[in-house]
Amino acid sequence: MTLDRARALIPGGVSSPARAFGAVGGDPVVAAAGEGAYIVDTDGNRYIDYIQGFGSVILGHADPRVTEAITAAVARGGATGLASEAEVALAELIVGRVPSVERIRFVTSGTEASMTAARIARAATQRDVIVKFEGCYHGHSDAFLARAGSGVATFAVPMAAGVPQASVADTIVVPFNDCTALEKVFADRSGDIAAVFVEPVAANMGVVAPDPDFLRAVVDLARDAAAISVFDEVVTGFRVGPHGAQGEMHADLTMFGKVIGGGLPVGAVGGRADLMDLLAPLGPVYQAGTYAAHPHAMAAGAAVLSALAPRDFATLEALAMRLFEGLASAARDVGADASVVRANTFGCVFFASEPPRDFAGSNATDKEGFARFHRALRSGGVLIAPSPFEAWFPSLAHTADDIDRTVDVARSAFAAAR
Repeated sequence: MTLDRARALIPGGVSSPARAFGAVGGDPVVAAAGEGAYIVDTDGNRYIDYIQGFGSVILGHADPRVTEAITAAVARGGATGLASEAEVALAELIVGRVPSVERIRFVTSGTEASMTAARIARAATQRDVIVKFEGCYHGHSDAFLARAGSGVATFAVPMAAGVPQASVADTIVVPFNDCTALEKVFADRSGDIAAVFVEPVAANMGVVAPDPDFLRAVVDLARDAAAISVFDEVVTGFRVGPHGAQGEMHADLTMFGKVIGGGLPVGAVGGRADLMDLLAPLGPVYQAGTYAAHPHAMAAGAAVLSALAPRDFATLEALAMRLFEGLASAARDVGADASVVRANTFGCVFFASEPPRDFAGSNATDKEGFARFHRALRSGGVLIAPSPFEAWFPSLAHTADDIDRTVDVARSAFAAAR
């Protein structure tokens, strides 16, 4: 059995704790293939899939436009250790769509993107302190594992073992959506703060939307203190709309990932030219990587962004609305104590009467109820991430019939979770 072999060779049988099923019970799913809106596992089970590469596969699994672009890129070779036309093409697509991004540097993961953004901000300001928000996840580098979200929150680890206290000594953690707390931090430490990192829609403590004035406070307070605002759009970038989540409000630096790699490993930092030009070889901030801007990932990302038109985001939002309104109705039908949250094109289910506004609220939800719900969905052929702190991602490959079948399964799952 594949899972038994994996457990003998790989810690926990998985290469990321987000793929483990300890928070919901049952063995991890071992994928054999992705087919549009579906995942087929190594036992032959076929699921309607809302993990979708944790949001990276917006067109659906194995979309022909992406697989053809990757196949063509493979035929041209792999890593060359040189710049490529593919990275220039993807850079043009991103810079052309996000007004706050004048320059961009590609890396291989969101974690590398956060490390690079922090290094740029510290060099630009000659300060050390990073402000982040409780429950927001910016990768697994030491400085950002102070009360983080995602897998760390799933396993109730406020600071991962092996992270020295000194690594987070310059990290200040503030509750999400708490403008008053943020204002106090800036009042007390404005001369020390290099940057404020925020997910414009929190997506790693479940989906928690920002209050109307919260993101504006982040940007304005950072600007007034001559600090750098950093929007982590690894999840929201080209997921919630053609320009990401920023709209008319522009961060100094923006992190990207997931969608811009078309399902292949990728990360990126973009922003103001004066900040980005601090990176070597132009400036003193060192960042490098053998596999950065890997031509296969660049080709996949360009294929995705080239395929996405404004009408596709409207289609995806309509599908998401149908899904999450259907889930809310199903929960009401059976009297489940659950709330459903949608952020444009993705969302989640909380087992709580009201949607949380921060990580404390998210962590207080009924996680055992969620686990029962998850198992019932899986038994009914619907697969979501194995954590109450992750999002559901419909893709453009999902159909109205897929959504309606999901809602029918969820109705029974809500009943089973009570």
